[in-house]
Amino acid sequence: MKMQLTYPPHTARRRAQAGFSLAEVAVGMGLLATLMGALFSSFTSGFFTIQMARENLRATQILLEKVETIRLYSWSQMNTPGFIPATFTAAYDPNSTNSGLIYRGTMTITNAPITGSYANDVKQFTVRIDWNSGSLPRTREFTTFVARNGLQNYIY
Repeated sequence: MKMQLTYPPHTARRRAQAGFSLAEVAVGMGLLATLMGALFSSFTSGFFTIQMARENLRATQILLEKVETIRLYSWSQMNTPGFIPATFTAAYDPNSTNSGLIYRGTMTITNAPITGSYANDVKQFTVRIDWNSGSLPRTREFTTFVARNGLQNYIY
């Protein structure tokens, strides 16, 4: 005698509906791929933003360093041609032997765009820094005024 098992009709229907169809699997994989792409894109964007912030901070530090050295010069030194170098280079990491990123800068001293009896006693000092962040050219510039006897002795 052969034994045959019979299942109730609702069990067979449940077993037929238990798997996913090909369309459901394709939609699920497409959704997963889209979410993974968005995740990796956000990581890339975040790392790029952090790198740009670091490069901008270093450029600001270099600008500040160059402008602060002006306070150490006398009026005659500032007016001596060639005493203050017109161009300079600075590394992203000054302590590293292989810094990679190089900042190139210029320093210019001109007469201040003012009129009056003290026009010859005030100079305009401009520091400009250029660098490439990947293929993007970047630049920062800072301009200040320097007076022969300090700004507190002039009327402005």
